[in-house]
Amino acid sequence: MAHFAFVSAPASGHVNPTLPLVEELVRRGHRVSYATGPATADGAARAGATPVVLPSELPPDLDARGEFTADQLAVTLNHFLDDAAVSFPVLAAHFEQDRPDAVCYDSVTFTGRMLANLLDVPEVALVPTFAENERFSATQVYLPPDFDHQHPELVAAIGRMAEFASGFTFLDDPNLMFGHVAPTNVVFVPKSFQPAADTFDDRFHFVGPSLGTWQQAERWSPASDSPVLLVSLGTVFNSRPDFYRTCVAAFGDGPWEVVMSIGDLDPALLGPLPANVSAHARVPQVAVLRHASVFVSHAGMNSVMESLHHGVPLVTVPQIPEQRAIAARAAELGVGVALEDETPDGLRAAVSAASANRAAVEELGEVVRACGGARAAADVLDELVGP
Repeated sequence: MAHFAFVSAPASGHVNPTLPLVEELVRRGHRVSYATGPATADGAARAGATPVVLPSELPPDLDARGEFTADQLAVTLNHFLDDAAVSFPVLAAHFEQDRPDAVCYDSVTFTGRMLANLLDVPEVALVPTFAENERFSATQVYLPPDFDHQHPELVAAIGRMAEFASGFTFLDDPNLMFGHVAPTNVVFVPKSFQPAADTFDDRFHFVGPSLGTWQQAERWSPASDSPVLLVSLGTVFNSRPDFYRTCVAAFGDGPWEVVMSIGDLDPALLGPLPANVSAHARVPQVAVLRHASVFVSHAGMNSVMESLHHGVPLVTVPQIPEQRAIAARAAELGVGVALEDETPDGLRAAVSAASANRAAVEELGEVVRACGGARAAADVLDELVGP
């Protein structure tokens, strides 16, 4: 049996899509070592991997960032470089002693590719959102039209990245982040959801999403016979008490059972809640989606895929450029309605419009459920490393 090294940034939106694949590999008798930061190591262990805990964390104050500006991108690149400088030595020391047969790495990081090059083993990019190739750049979709590519801090950060890469003679391509296309890519999105899908060749395996056994085991029951409206802005960009209050004003004492996931926000900021509205730090999202009629979502890719998997129409409230691109694609395919008027009337109208998309949502949901998910991804890895 093979030994796979997984390497990911400590972000739940990047780690979680890979965990059903870890479970499937372990079920087949393979061994998985999962390198990530302390914030996401427990999830890897729960899926059956051996955690390799890196001194890695997300950039600070992520929830305060909105538009994708040049200076913000520079700060992010510098954070990734600082992180790599302390994390890669830990990666290299561990896996030089416990060599894997392949390295599977989060496509937004570069330490995994560095590790594969160092050990001279196959590399696999794990793509939790839109894939990129030589003809389609998701980054360009995310950037605003007035993005300053020549911003001094951004130019300096890119130069620092090139200097960092030059210190590693084993790299097959010193381009660490922009433009590199891995020889094997596992994409946790159906090909029909991918923009410019016809430009992607057989290096890309669009396996779609999977549900982990822990998600399948979670249970939730409605408190009434009313249709369920799930509201969540995700785990990072969710400090929006104004938005949650708008949801209360729109649907309080109405025909919906409204279930709001508000993260660490103080519920007292929302004021008194009507009997048909509840607010929670966290809800078992997949379990609630089994009962939901509409999902008001930030349009993170995992949430969109889970909603489609369950045939639940979407109202999208994107908080960052990547989410806006996902929301736009959902609208283009007729499965999501972007909320443009954040008033009670606007929210009610968007939920009503989303409900009318149910046939298109179910059609795409059938595609999502038929992609193959973790089993298809494990087949790719089995073929890569051989018997």
